[in-house]
Amino acid sequence: MLDIKFIREYPEKIKEALEKRGVGFDVDYLIEVDEKRRGKIREVEEMRSRQNVMSEGIAGMEGDEKKSLIEESKMLKAKIADADFELKVLEEEFVSLMYKIPNMPDPDVPVGKDEGGNKVLYEISALGESSLEGRGVKPVFDFKARDYIELGEKLDLIDTQRAAKVSGARFGYLKHEAPLLEFALVRYAIDFVGSEENIKKVVEKKNLEISTKPFIPVVPPVLIKPEAMRAMGYLERGGDEIYHLEKDNLYLVGTSEQSVGPMHMDEVFEEKKLPHRHIAFSTCFRREAGSYGKDTRGILRVHQFDKAEMFIFATPESSRQEHQLLLGIEEELMQGLGIPYHVLDICTGDLGDSAAAKYDLEAWLPGQNNGAGEYRETHSTSNTTDFQSRRLNIKVRRTEGTLEFLHMLNGTAFAIGRTLIAILENYQQEDGSVRVPEVLQAYMGGMKEIRR
Repeated sequence: MLDIKFIREYPEKIKEALEKRGVGFDVDYLIEVDEKRRGKIREVEEMRSRQNVMSEGIAGMEGDEKKSLIEESKMLKAKIADADFELKVLEEEFVSLMYKIPNMPDPDVPVGKDEGGNKVLYEISALGESSLEGRGVKPVFDFKARDYIELGEKLDLIDTQRAAKVSGARFGYLKHEAPLLEFALVRYAIDFVGSEENIKKVVEKKNLEISTKPFIPVVPPVLIKPEAMRAMGYLERGGDEIYHLEKDNLYLVGTSEQSVGPMHMDEVFEEKKLPHRHIAFSTCFRREAGSYGKDTRGILRVHQFDKAEMFIFATPESSRQEHQLLLGIEEELMQGLGIPYHVLDICTGDLGDSAAAKYDLEAWLPGQNNGAGEYRETHSTSNTTDFQSRRLNIKVRRTEGTLEFLHMLNGTAFAIGRTLIAILENYQQEDGSVRVPEVLQAYMGGMKEIRR
């Protein structure tokens, strides 16, 4: 939610931001409703003040004068009741309109109407070498690369056919070494971000001036209340992607941050306690309502998947650097796995409602496109500034005692299914076996390859 005072003062900036996002919204009507609401608040307050004066006067009166004032007080009470009802209607409309305004894009975000406007910043090879032209980034095999579906079936790691019998389309069983790879990835992520030494390495590499405080592990609930989901900014647009249990009036999370952010709803952080960083692991659920016909086979786009997600509560002045920290950690994790990727600066038309700025990492998958390969998203990281904290009422108390809304950020450590895909395709061997990335071998009892 944006600050209504800012909207009143700078309506043209809001209109410009909405145009960049491609979102239709009547800012002038919102301001009109707000003016009526504030006018009604003043009206109710004035009548209540008069009522209080009358009550005091009645106490000291007798006879006909007292009866007259009592009658007048009753009429005023009825008017207050009517005005209260009118105010309630205006308040509900005002809040509904405020929830429909997405966050303001950061000034540095590229302008574009959809994903076609996203900008590739650079590409990184399996060896961690950077390129702006893609030269030497993508691995070259001496054989035709298989896709992960063929590899997964050959090694009996992924079974979507039996999952379809049990659960329907877009589900899968992970079998044999695949679950071991999953738990290895989770431990690798938690160990990496739980180390102050590793955080310091990223901070120094990115030339940041922020804390090197490590991330606190958390396993959050996967069912949350409507007010928590709404506050995180996922219901106004994109709500059809979310599973809703109507009988219980609870939502299944589509990503871990949806239940991590509301952990501190209606709380105040002391400035010295920030940043407050979490690494969360949970199962996530998405309806994939808008993906009819896309990636119908395999586990790339499924209804249920596991995810390790980073989340940060930060001071407003540090959130840009915290965003760079999240991006840097994502890159370190991918470079540790030795998987090529490129980084996208997400344009205004492709930002989620909550995000002011967002980066995506897309891994190179050499087995896609019949062995020609393509990039597919595995990570994203967003700075939501004070958009979510304002809705959740989470503040920071400054050292001098003032209160303000803090900033909230999120970033993928690993989307497990998609990372497994990237490992299978990038570490495949000619005979159909798959090497285990060196960084994961210790988590898998020293296993170096998967074969049948």
